[in-house]
Amino acid sequence: MAEQPLVNQSPFDAYAPAQIAEKVENLGVAKARLGALQTILLGILAGAFISFGAMLFTLVISDSVLGLGPTRLLGGVAFSLGLVLVVIAGAELFTGNNLIVMAWADGRVSTWPLTRNWTLVYVGNLIVKPSDGGVRVVPGCPRLWSARRLAGGCSNRSSHRCR
Repeated sequence: MAEQPLVNQSPFDAYAPAQIAEKVENLGVAKARLGALQTILLGILAGAFISFGAMLFTLVISDSVLGLGPTRLLGGVAFSLGLVLVVIAGAELFTGNNLIVMAWADGRVSTWPLTRNWTLVYVGNLIVKPSDGGVRVVPGCPRLWSARRLAGGCSNRSSHRCR
């Protein structure tokens, strides 16, 4: 008996679950085969995008008068810009690369390429963090990125302290 191709019967899903799993496995194999330099550079790029999203989140929620709920909602929308940039640019974010384990479980990727990819991407994501932290945190000025400071509302700029 000939094997029938997987056909999705639901009008709501673009692919059947088995098709999604196959696509994820194929992507995992491709990611595991990337060169070391390309992998680490894409990891650095993803770290920069997420860092940008985090800085934008901090800027949006600083000195908000909207209340906790709306402020956090706007902050979440601002942070998601970093995730959108990761997806659009095809950067390598460690959390997304954890799905390579599906190709590993199916025997299409061995343990060495899996751990190599995870290590390179993780290191690439973290390389951006020390420089990012230096931009956002200046000793003695916890509100450096506040909206009031950026708008020129701080009274004492020489000491970097906002009132």
